Amino acid sequence: MRYIVFDVETPNRFNDRMSAIGITVVEDGRIGESFFSLVDPETHFDRFNTQLTGISSKTVEGAPNFAALWEQIRPLMESGVLVAHNAVFDMGVLKKCLHGYGIQWKSSAKYLCTVQAGRKLLPGMSHSLNVMCEHYGISLDHHQADSDSNACAEILLRYMESGADVNSFIRTYRLA
Repeated sequence: MRYIVFDVETPNRFNDRMSAIGITVVEDGRIGESFFSLVDPETHFDRFNTQLTGISSKTVEGAPNFAALWEQIRPLMESGVLVAHNAVFDMGVLKKCLHGYGIQWKSSAKYLCTVQAGRKLLPGMSHSLNVMCEHYGISLDHHQADSDSNACAEILLRYMESGADVNSFIRTYRLA
């Protein structure tokens, strides 16, 4: 099974555009390729988001917009089950970007949420990314898309190493 673990950062409270994306591939029980890009969201940045991520309109100058970036990452995003920590958020941003740029992809996608899986596998604790990373001893530069996607991939691997059937947590997200 191939898992495409991704994390997005957003420029403002509307969560309908990306300012960065990190992608980490998990295949055959180990981390493989990874990808990171800043994204020009072609919209305004809220101060809160800039303070949280360190990404501003100045930071994304010269970065591709989502439509241009999608051409590059589409083959990777289609190559396995999508995975994210609090996946409904990241899947929602992806859906809104696809719709916002008029990009036809597919009507639904298989995904796995490491928060939802963690609630079943490790009940009685917080499942925020930083707490999970501390629990497993995973390095994290929080709210940096490449670090967050890598940390999420490491969490997925820890679930697998514990003997969990992670595929039982796969769900379908409607994109259309």
